[in-house]
Amino acid sequence: MDQATHNKIVSFIWGIADDVLRDLFRRGKYPDVILPMCVIRRMDAVLEPTKLAVLATRRMLDDARITEQRAALCAAAGQAFYNASKFTLRDLKSRGSQQQLLADFEDYLNGFSPNVQDILENFKFRNQLQTLSRSDSLATLINKFLDPGIDFSPAGIDNHSMGTVFEELVRKFNEENNEEAGEHWTPRDAVRLMANLVFLPIESEIRSGTYLLYDCACGTGGMLTVGEETLTAIAARRGQQVRSLLYGQEINPETYAVCKADMLLKGEGESAEHIVGGAEWSTLAHDAFPAQEFDFMLANPPYGKSWKKDLEAMGGKDGMRDPRFKVMHDGEELSLVTRSSDGQMLFLANMASKMNNKSALGSRIAEVHNGSSLFTGDAGQGESNIRRWLIENDWLEAIVALPLNLFYNTGIATYIWVLSNRKPAHRQGQVQLIDASQWFKPLRKNLGKKNCELSPDDIERISQTFLDFRETPESKIFANDAFGYWKVTIERPLRLHSQLALKTIATLRFASGDEELRAALYDEFGDGLFTDFAKLAATLEPRLANWGADEDESGEGAAGDESDNSGAAGARKGLPENRKKKLLDARTWARDSRLFEVATLLRSALGDRLFADHNVFRDRVDAALRKAGVKLPAPDLKQILKAVSWRAEDAPPVIAKTHKPGKAKADPLRGLCEASVDGKPAVVEYEPDADLRDTEQVPFLEDGGIETFVRREVLPYTPDAWIKAAATRVGYEISFTRHFYKAQPLRTLEEISADILAIKKEAEGLLDGLLKTPQP
Repeated sequence: MDQATHNKIVSFIWGIADDVLRDLFRRGKYPDVILPMCVIRRMDAVLEPTKLAVLATRRMLDDARITEQRAALCAAAGQAFYNASKFTLRDLKSRGSQQQLLADFEDYLNGFSPNVQDILENFKFRNQLQTLSRSDSLATLINKFLDPGIDFSPAGIDNHSMGTVFEELVRKFNEENNEEAGEHWTPRDAVRLMANLVFLPIESEIRSGTYLLYDCACGTGGMLTVGEETLTAIAARRGQQVRSLLYGQEINPETYAVCKADMLLKGEGESAEHIVGGAEWSTLAHDAFPAQEFDFMLANPPYGKSWKKDLEAMGGKDGMRDPRFKVMHDGEELSLVTRSSDGQMLFLANMASKMNNKSALGSRIAEVHNGSSLFTGDAGQGESNIRRWLIENDWLEAIVALPLNLFYNTGIATYIWVLSNRKPAHRQGQVQLIDASQWFKPLRKNLGKKNCELSPDDIERISQTFLDFRETPESKIFANDAFGYWKVTIERPLRLHSQLALKTIATLRFASGDEELRAALYDEFGDGLFTDFAKLAATLEPRLANWGADEDESGEGAAGDESDNSGAAGARKGLPENRKKKLLDARTWARDSRLFEVATLLRSALGDRLFADHNVFRDRVDAALRKAGVKLPAPDLKQILKAVSWRAEDAPPVIAKTHKPGKAKADPLRGLCEASVDGKPAVVEYEPDADLRDTEQVPFLEDGGIETFVRREVLPYTPDAWIKAAATRVGYEISFTRHFYKAQPLRTLEEISADILAIKKEAEGLLDGLLKTPQP
């Protein structure tokens, strides 16, 4: 089909939308009618020559009471679909009433095979029929599509050309409705670049055979189509015969219907069966191809979009068992589960889990992400673990920074990640970063936020830069380790002063929490809370249930609230159930009373003098408790010590553990310090101070590793610090900004002075003009 015929058909169908649907539907709803009607008209024309054979086969199967009829009817139709209704579209042209036309048209639709029914259902096409019928537009719509000037039969337009027409309509509708287009439609220029990055590096290795292409967020199927076209063109140039099977998954019903319909219209019935979608088919929570491996994968997943619903359906972070997102790596289990607010990197992990490990070519992946995938996620968290998994397996070939405003619905920075599990030898152990953000052609008219495109020359330039694999101002090559780091936890010792003062001891009466509330209750009910709680419980429960009512009535509790909503006022009364339950637990009051009594006992034994060394104070407390025959659970003793102690920079470090002589070797950098205990030398570990805890990022490429870094960057400023080795985590991040930053030279003083003088002169001229007296 030549370009003129293509344009004529597209313009004809586009014109139907304006002629029939204007004022009936918003422009954004036009594709909900036109696209399914386009599918129906094409299928009707394709099936027309075999219509009688299908009806005869249907009668024969019904007479034989055979219920599974699909295969036989498809065979009779000679297609991957059929229509067993007694009607064709032409039969519906002459109907006396809209009611009869609507009934017959619905009967006609019901005659389609299940795969077409799936398309119509996800298009929600039947939802539009009442509007079309009541406005007397259904007959007009059908007659327009039956116009003899446009031949929809295979004789007039072959399958490939029909697919091209359908894709052009989808593109035009998406551009017309560009505020939503980017959610399901990736610009063709970006897709062609992605296809080049996937196929060109292995162009010479393509052999005749069948290849599987996959898109885990396939939208309308554009990436699969361009991928197939690129692979077919490469094979043709090399004299190879290839067959592509397309697989895709899409959660949005309408775009899934577009994708599946496109496959059927192009005569790719087998690929159409591999397109799975609809509202229940989330790629993350419900993988449609759990055991399948693919040769080539392309995707533009949603980014910055919450996947909390999927996470809950998968059992939450702790209950997650999906092997795509819980992987064994280097002898440890890595969780690839990201923050629930953004699941984009999980799509990349999903595709990486489906790489073909058996074939010589392996698998190649191109996937679009925004900038957050480069650096979000702390060491040990899901996003960082995904980067670690990909890079340490040496799958990441390159990341390409795209121009801003290249996509329809976002102006933010976007990047193409290129992966392969069969890296060529010259790329192994390395990652290429390409800054293509300045290689673009401006559009004459914006399409949503898209104000530029990648011209064929731009695509060629980026592709060649990738293939050349050389250092240039726009291409940087790094060892894999350049992106890795250790997140090291730095501890410092806790230093405390202690004193058994009356004021600090008094706080132990309310040590179980809600100190202010417990103090208020103590003022109201007195020591009975500790000595005879059961007697007060009946009074205390309603008091807590109406806590705050007095303030509401006096207006104090509602200060600043001008609302007279009685429901809101009622909500302010009382306490949350969990707090109330704890306050009504007699054991908490008894425990607090016990803590207060023991602390008072200790004050009697040790006095209220200040202990500058908490280690000495702790020993004295232990001795006093033994002497008094008092045994306290460790948490209770810890609560007392905490209540009567405070941080002091000049205090000796608090010893947490003393090692027996000869059992441990001093290593201050790792928290094993030499000290004198009871006048004898010993190796001790100090209690860490959580408020002084810090972390450092140590690059993998740091000469001498963690120890050298800490000795140079930490110990000169905090000599008592040590490394908490068990808390060290591995992280990966990629900073495009740092690697491609170009410093702008500062302006000279002469240039700045000249600008200031020019502005001053201009201002003086304006002022003279304002003050100048006009001549009479």
